[in-house]
Amino acid sequence: MHTVAEVTRTPSVAAEQDRRHCLHPFHHFASFDQEGSLVMEKGTGCYIVDEHGKEYFDAVGGMWCTNIGLGREEMAETIAEQVRAMAYANPFVDMTNIPAARLSAKLAELAPGDLNHVFFTCGGSTANDTAYRIIRMYQNARGKAGKRHILSRIDSYHGGTFLAASIGGKPGDRISEFDYITDWVHHLSSPNMYRAPDHITTEVEFCDHLVEEMEQKILDVGADNIAAFYAEPLLGSGGVIVPPDGYNKRTWELCRKYDILYVADEVVTAFGRLGHWFASKDLFDIQPDIITCAKGLSSGYQPLGAAIFSDRIYEVMANDDDRYFAAGYTYTGHPVACAAALKNIEIMEREQLFDNVNEVGAYFEEQLRTLLDLPIVGDVRGSKFMMCVVNVCNKETREFFPADVNIGKRISNRAEELGLIVRPIADLNIMSPPLTMTKHDVDFVVATLRKAIEVVMDDLRREGAWQG
Repeated sequence: MHTVAEVTRTPSVAAEQDRRHCLHPFHHFASFDQEGSLVMEKGTGCYIVDEHGKEYFDAVGGMWCTNIGLGREEMAETIAEQVRAMAYANPFVDMTNIPAARLSAKLAELAPGDLNHVFFTCGGSTANDTAYRIIRMYQNARGKAGKRHILSRIDSYHGGTFLAASIGGKPGDRISEFDYITDWVHHLSSPNMYRAPDHITTEVEFCDHLVEEMEQKILDVGADNIAAFYAEPLLGSGGVIVPPDGYNKRTWELCRKYDILYVADEVVTAFGRLGHWFASKDLFDIQPDIITCAKGLSSGYQPLGAAIFSDRIYEVMANDDDRYFAAGYTYTGHPVACAAALKNIEIMEREQLFDNVNEVGAYFEEQLRTLLDLPIVGDVRGSKFMMCVVNVCNKETREFFPADVNIGKRISNRAEELGLIVRPIADLNIMSPPLTMTKHDVDFVVATLRKAIEVVMDDLRREGAWQG
């Protein structure tokens, strides 16, 4: 097996404590026991610094989330002031706090159409989980108890709770040691043109194929049994997959036709990553029934998510005087998290960060696509500050490297040595930098990633794992 052991990390007390005691998200046991963690200590703007003082450009933006950049003094002051004023308030039944109330009004203002109601959660996973609670209450309250099934897609990612993981469709996330809901969650084909069936040659044909497949699935399951369709505008962790032109609008129209709620999972795409507060309406001209969000909502300064839903849903849920919403979290509407989100939104507005995303994002796309001249770069895809490089062993056949080559991780490790953090997912390297990234930063990211890929190609030739 080809490992990634060429990157060694100097042992430290923190690294050893982490290795002995921490179970990480997507923890790979064998390699973690051998290599341990890269321990970070500081961060400013787009840069993070490890415990040994080495600086890295964080092209992953933490985990799609450090939208305004790290180390903002006014964020620190806002958080500290709110802690001093009131660090926590009970959110249940009929009690709230001023930051939560203000933030709910602000999200209703920013969200498209009649999405005027907000339920706060601790992150994106719980936002998607809560969305299903809202969906089921809505369907039951209007006498449609049979509408409980969910449509989703292969390569989608909707979170880490049991329900959200079941709705998600990334093959690599569905391990045999875990269980998933399989009887009422249905996965449609991935809208990935790079992996379209061989007989499909154009984006128009692919879009038709996907829409026809979705309609047939609705007919097979029965529209009276389907409650909602969960869809990311651009698929994030599944590989930054941009659906074919017209796909989002046409699938939304199918939901309207068959009385199926449309849930836009904008945990990644909202709050500027694609140059808008929300991508659904502004970029794809669709009006979701529910939008879930997190990440850029607070730029990672505090854990916070939200399910934003329509007047129509709320009015149906509330049409019985004896009914109540029997769900909640201790940290729903947490005052410190909500205060941080309000300041985060204020900074985005004041600094006009979306203008930077639209200008620099176009440059980022253009420069990353220069990597297509490399023999193992099969595709560069995405939009603005949400991009992905696809690595293949044969560009003609689009064949992936064998899994034991671990190509994405090899490249990310070499990039790390050169001072760049990119995210490896199997054969992919994903980037979602802070919205403050400049064109100069883009030049560094692209040149460094090119160098990392070239070094890995040399490594593979030397090992006899790729002839190139």
